[in-house]
Amino acid sequence: MSKLDLQHIDVDGAIQETADAAGMDRRDLLRNGALAGGGLVAGSAFFGILSPAEAAISTRRKSKANDVKILNFALTLEFLEAEFYKQALANKVAGNDAVLQKFNEVVADHEAKHVTFLRGVLGRAAVKKPSFDFGTAVSNRDEFKVTAQTLEDVGVSAYAGQGPNILQKAVVQGALSIHSVEARHAAWIRFINGGGLPTAANAALPAPATFDRRRTENQVLALAGPFIES
Repeated sequence: MSKLDLQHIDVDGAIQETADAAGMDRRDLLRNGALAGGGLVAGSAFFGILSPAEAAISTRRKSKANDVKILNFALTLEFLEAEFYKQALANKVAGNDAVLQKFNEVVADHEAKHVTFLRGVLGRAAVKKPSFDFGTAVSNRDEFKVTAQTLEDVGVSAYAGQGPNILQKAVVQGALSIHSVEARHAAWIRFINGGGLPTAANAALPAPATFDRRRTENQVLALAGPFIES
């Protein structure tokens, strides 16, 4: 993979225009951007920049600035997943289930490294880490397993959904290198949830469909937003 960093993808300074705005206070943005009822976070809060118009990822016009929005979108999802698994590990949610414990340990490490990678790419343009509330999903084993499957499926569909909107080859390569790992996570937890012997009729089948669905920005926010505290 070619080198991917902010200097590499911002050769004409276009990305720097969003960097200062990305330094705004996260809590204020979340408070102002949260939609009433259910904690769905609006685009401006999710990306940590000034307005929904500026925040929304363009699906029609590719640009370096748009690539930064996509990378910050990915970073926020990785923040969410990394924190989810970190809290679950701290709570020893797997109990005496050695298979689930191994899944939690490995995926927690992967997601933390995804965060480090994306932060390194974005530099000053990276959004701040929000606060998360996972309720009992990080302490109850059954809830953890269901939530982990949901989050991993969302992650896979989010990367697939934004791939066509990326301008720069280096960003595409970076996104694809994470997307395939998220797909492995999704298959792993589905296998666990299927008891190790999934059938064609089992929702936990590791590879349940011939083609994966792509989710738009708003569809992803509808699923991930409720975990982000306002």
